[in-house]
Amino acid sequence: MINQSLKNKKIIISAGASGIGLATAKVCLSRGATVYLCDIDSKSNNKLNKHPLKNKRLFVYLCDASNEYQVSDFFEKVKKKTKKIDALINNVGIAGPTGSLEKLKSKDWENTLHVDVNSHFYFTKKAIPFLKKSKTGSIVNISSTAGILGFPLRSPYAASKWAIIGVTKTLAMELGKFNIRVNAVCPGTIKGDRMKRVIRDKAKFTKVSTKTIEKDFVSMSSMKQWVLEEDIGKMCSFLISDDSSKVSGQVISVDGHTERND
Repeated sequence: MINQSLKNKKIIISAGASGIGLATAKVCLSRGATVYLCDIDSKSNNKLNKHPLKNKRLFVYLCDASNEYQVSDFFEKVKKKTKKIDALINNVGIAGPTGSLEKLKSKDWENTLHVDVNSHFYFTKKAIPFLKKSKTGSIVNISSTAGILGFPLRSPYAASKWAIIGVTKTLAMELGKFNIRVNAVCPGTIKGDRMKRVIRDKAKFTKVSTKTIEKDFVSMSSMKQWVLEEDIGKMCSFLISDDSSKVSGQVISVDGHTERND
């Protein structure tokens, strides 16, 4: 039986042309949704030009999510397509620098928090009026297990992901009266290009081989497995569906049960 749990729902996904964002978009499209995604990477956007649902149920836009003016312009374009949005998936985030806090550059700290936190603010602020027109509005913020457990040598990233959880909890309180649900998803060790870069940077900093670092990351969870991007997409799909109509203010880990994060 084909899962059509998102049929007729209209969804915005930031940073949606690759990685977790693209995996989530594919899941949502397969379940009947119309997806409006944006991404800063024009090459990733262009790869979607041949998608069979492009300009039918998939609309792709170029946007720097850390630039408030570009985010406003993106929403103006979406407004020409639809008057309401049923869900917002805030997926923007960068890994930030690797290193002990006392050796970090202030500009790297500030840039990580600006991109990872302010982008969520820009998108959410613009999306709320659209979501209020939906009878079943939902926001999913992509945080991280680093936002629960911390993450040695990546303090700016951990700080930004803790902030996202705080915003999630607060917005759930503010928006509940409008029947808008707000939840956070915390991915664990995701198999993909970003994790390869994180492993490379940690190996360089600690002077340990990338293979050793990779094995150590996988061993951090009880299930001893990589989390797949599609796993996050499926959780997001559930949280924006009517099947989770009473789920709000929750911080949900998709991580195979992280036992340690050192």
